[in-house]
Amino acid sequence: MEVIYTLLGACVLVGLLASAWGVLGWVWFKPKKLEKLLKRQGLKGNPYRILSGDMKELVKMRIDALSKPMSLSDNIAPRLIPYFVHLADKYGKNCYVWMGPTPMVFIRDPELVKEILNKHDLFQKPRNNPLARKLVGGLASYEKEQWAKHRRLINPAFYSEKLKLMQPAFLQSCSEMLSKWEGIVNGKGSSSCEVDVWPDLQDLTCDVISRTAFGSSYEEGKRIFELLKEQAMHFMVAVRQVYIPGWRFVPTKRNRRMSAIYKEVKSSIRVIVEKRMMAMQAGETTNNHDLLGILLESNLQEIRQQGNKEFGMSIDQIIDECILFYFAGQETTSAMLVWTMVLLSRHQDWQARARDEVLQVFGDKKPDFEGLNDLKVVTMILYESLRLYTPVAGLVRKTTEETKLGEMVLPPGVLLSLPILMMDLDTEIWGEDAKEFKPERFREGIMKATNGKQAFFPFSGGPRICIGQNFALVEAKMAMAMVLQHFSFELSPSYAHAPCTRMITQPQHGAPLIMHRL
Repeated sequence: MEVIYTLLGACVLVGLLASAWGVLGWVWFKPKKLEKLLKRQGLKGNPYRILSGDMKELVKMRIDALSKPMSLSDNIAPRLIPYFVHLADKYGKNCYVWMGPTPMVFIRDPELVKEILNKHDLFQKPRNNPLARKLVGGLASYEKEQWAKHRRLINPAFYSEKLKLMQPAFLQSCSEMLSKWEGIVNGKGSSSCEVDVWPDLQDLTCDVISRTAFGSSYEEGKRIFELLKEQAMHFMVAVRQVYIPGWRFVPTKRNRRMSAIYKEVKSSIRVIVEKRMMAMQAGETTNNHDLLGILLESNLQEIRQQGNKEFGMSIDQIIDECILFYFAGQETTSAMLVWTMVLLSRHQDWQARARDEVLQVFGDKKPDFEGLNDLKVVTMILYESLRLYTPVAGLVRKTTEETKLGEMVLPPGVLLSLPILMMDLDTEIWGEDAKEFKPERFREGIMKATNGKQAFFPFSGGPRICIGQNFALVEAKMAMAMVLQHFSFELSPSYAHAPCTRMITQPQHGAPLIMHRL
């Protein structure tokens, strides 16, 4: 018996030693090895500090930057990503940052960015933090064959002819927002008053995605949006901390809340999906012009053609795609609209040019799908707004094996940052006026503005370019056209310029504007 206990003790000791060695390798030996390899490639960065890396300084500089509003400037990089700007100033463009024990290399050469985005099987999205799946999954989280299958099944929902059928939903949502603003102005007994347009633009895009995704209004999906906003806040706090494998299983207050939100959102959307599926199976006439109807029809057609339901998507996968519709379909467009209105408030000449174009194309009639293509000035303004106030400051990819990229040979396990915001403000790409609002740079389109380089990618790029890009641009053009038809606007004296990042680039203190009814 004594021998058995001795053996058991020895086994436990060996297990503990092995675990300790594994942890030591993760927090010290592997990072130091990666550091040596990166320096051989001519890359520069701070010396690795055990476990935390550069995270403490990164978080501190961000908190300091957001502690007060900035001057009325469009150079927002020092406020949104101050530590990254600091590193670039210190080490140059070829540098890296320690995200805990993992190095992240900045890639700012447009040719290398193009290679990374095109070779999406080789440079994949990082999966270090499983908490991301509790925020959004679906198409955005898949790789290789699974991504290709889902992309093929979802594509039909975003064809031009399908977007055209969604025009009534866009118009109705925009009309309701404008009626609200007119009511506020009339209530003041004058032709103008202050309106914080940011919450209303969020409501607008929520309403649009609710109607176009499920045929319902924002009020019916309001609870889902509120939950996803809260989930995004919890996620942003989590990703700014050093990720510890297995930590998501620890029953902390945040982990429990994120799990509860995930379950409630999935349950709410499951009810909508199953109700629609039952109606389709019963042969009832349903709305197949919304995203859910198109997705279910596409999925059913795939199963029929292949003769096996394994070739389609499961209910859980359809639910994940619906959550992605809800979240991604609202966030980017509301951000694009609010910064466009802020920019046009500051540049009245461009606001006047955009309004003249809208009135020339549509007069006082409601915009139609075909006419949106004639809004050249509005399109230039939207692109410039996306450049200066990109919804997402950067994309991140990860090497899964030893990989040659340009002159570098990168080891597996290295993060690659494609810093959209830093590239959007790069004078070597855009010229000395890179930090200025000049929509005319897009007069002849994106390719001409970037000299054919992969230097403008607010919706990502390559095969994995955002599937909802055209949806977002159609919605934004229609909303701006209707706003310009009914109002002129300028910054309120109470406006504080304070861009911040909460998943997307948004105004920290809202966007109060003086709205003048026309």
